[in-house]
Amino acid sequence: MSRPRIVIVGAGFAGYRTARSLARRARGRADITLLNPTDYFLYLPLLPQVAAGILEPRRVTISLAGTLPHVRQVLGEADAIDLDARTVHYTDAEGESGTLAYDRLVVAAGSVNKLLPIPGVAEHAHGFRGLPEALYLRDHVTRQMELAASAGDPKSSAARCTFVVVGAGYTGTEVAAHGHLFTEAQVRKHPLRSGLRPRWLLLDIADRVLPELDERLSRTADRVLRERGVDVRMGTSVKEATHEGVLLTDGEFVDTRTLVWCVGVRPDPLAEALGLPLERGRVLVDPHLQVPGRPEVFACGDAAAVPDLERPGKYTPPTAQHAWRQGKVCAHNIAASFGDGKRRAYRHKDIGFVVDLGGVKAAANPLGVPLSGVAAGVVTRGYHLAAMPGNRVRVAADWLLDAVLPRQAVQLGLVRSWSVPLDTASPELARVPGGPPRDGDAGGGSGKAKASRSGSGQEPAKNQPGGEPAKNQPGGEPAKNQPGGEPAKNQPGGEPAKNQPGGEPAKNQPGPRPSSGEALDEPHPAPGPVRRTDLP
Repeated sequence: MSRPRIVIVGAGFAGYRTARSLARRARGRADITLLNPTDYFLYLPLLPQVAAGILEPRRVTISLAGTLPHVRQVLGEADAIDLDARTVHYTDAEGESGTLAYDRLVVAAGSVNKLLPIPGVAEHAHGFRGLPEALYLRDHVTRQMELAASAGDPKSSAARCTFVVVGAGYTGTEVAAHGHLFTEAQVRKHPLRSGLRPRWLLLDIADRVLPELDERLSRTADRVLRERGVDVRMGTSVKEATHEGVLLTDGEFVDTRTLVWCVGVRPDPLAEALGLPLERGRVLVDPHLQVPGRPEVFACGDAAAVPDLERPGKYTPPTAQHAWRQGKVCAHNIAASFGDGKRRAYRHKDIGFVVDLGGVKAAANPLGVPLSGVAAGVVTRGYHLAAMPGNRVRVAADWLLDAVLPRQAVQLGLVRSWSVPLDTASPELARVPGGPPRDGDAGGGSGKAKASRSGSGQEPAKNQPGGEPAKNQPGGEPAKNQPGGEPAKNQPGGEPAKNQPGGEPAKNQPGPRPSSGEALDEPHPAPGPVRRTDLP
């Protein structure tokens, strides 16, 4: 008798937990395949600490091969799923197509940045859902502080050291809290001219910070942020984003080169492409995490609408806590579908929340007991160490080093602005020049294909959101000869160094003509800027 074939799409909190629990339960009696575009599980709650220079990037990545020894790992992106033929079609990291057959399927594709129809946001904002976006933000913030320190124009300096974060949920609050400490540490080493200080704004249309949490946690976080100097504005959001800054809904225009978009998430477009019943873009499942009418298909995590049995008529929110717990229940019910045990419905019990506010400050309510200050900080870090499936010693070592040594504020230039567009279905991968061609590509890509998704995973066409340093994009690319890419229009630095990838100015963009002898056609051009052909 052949072993059952189980395919899990996505290695986020839900997919990773499902694979790990199944592997331990099956003990070699099933073929378990995990399809994921990266070879690691990303521990998202600590991503703000990567952007703030506290943790090294690999600390928050857990090797799939190293922690899932009995699970077959396939690097690729699901293009389409044939529910009748029970096959998953995918494209691997090198652009090759493949097919996986299954007896049981788990859809755990996760979520991507939530977009709103606000003019200029898609062109000028960056999200915070993947490791590339965190690395870009760390470089970008460092670059803006360095440029602000050297700029002769006080107005330009003030704009560069002003940072706007939209969304006061978990992610936005932690990004603003850690980011403010990060920039303050840089100013202590290299003071800005005219006594300027870094300015962080946290915006949200809600009436309080962390609106989804208990009011006591919300008040604690709000107090800590305001005491540090973060400009917290509730009931306010962005009306329009431009190269020069952002226009707020209250009519104020804020000069800035940084707009961090943390307004929430939306289900991965793969969920909609399945053609199954949906609930606000998420695959509708029963309390056993099975799709009605398709008992061989399970869904969990951010891509699934799971009934909340503790609140009849509602669905569990897309949080890491729910995804992690659902993964365990999903594995149990898959085993039960093969006769190993009995199914059980997903129920959850709230054991509290933790919010890391940087330094020794945090807000937490373990088992309903509200905590703040150092006590909350200890509980928060202890919780993260316990929840992480690996790298605990390395994370603890980085925390210890950060407590006794100054942070390293340097630009690595590994992730460019055009590599992490806001409008993408693939926040976990940065776009790279010379990637395998895909439908709709203009040469190069991230090595991912999403033929059956909404199209946001495709390389954008000319002048589309998310393309090469869009004309007048805020945040300016680095100055001449600095790692990190091309300077945008009106940015200091002029023409990038000769033979740098993507070094030419964008088409129709003001700038000097190419230097003598510089090739106009590269074998693997980056996805923009377009080479000028109208020059002699």
